[in-house]
Amino acid sequence: MKALCALLLCIVLPATLFGADAQNGYNVKYDGGSLGDMKVGTELRLVINSSTVTLMKDQTAVSTLPASSITEVSYGQDVHRRVGAAIGLAVVSLGIGALMALTKSKKHFVGLTWADGDKKGGLAIQCDKNDYRGVLLALEGVTGKKAVNSDAMTVKN
Repeated sequence: MKALCALLLCIVLPATLFGADAQNGYNVKYDGGSLGDMKVGTELRLVINSSTVTLMKDQTAVSTLPASSITEVSYGQDVHRRVGAAIGLAVVSLGIGALMALTKSKKHFVGLTWADGDKKGGLAIQCDKNDYRGVLLALEGVTGKKAVNSDAMTVKN
């Protein structure tokens, strides 16, 4: 009986926690766009429903977009070396600092553009490395648009 209860708790508890997190959305950072007075780096929550995409700050909706108004979904990465951290570690230990200089850091960005009547705009958000694929799949599913890799695009003037 104890084993059955333990097994049940091991399966049911993680499933309910995972389901609750998925319903509440994804933690993202605003990286720029047409959201008025929003500052770059502001922590937001992206909630994707069957008909709307909502950006929330704390418990307040900052912007709600109808999924049908989203015209493009894009994604990209920013890769850079951790030079500042390597210099800081080199002061303490030259070997660890040298190894740190060889590591790379990636930031994952998702972009949205929309046109809802007269209201047109776009934004870029930074997603966690564990969440950006889920964000892209959810946006593709809701909007019906295929995400475009902005790193592969070539800009011609």
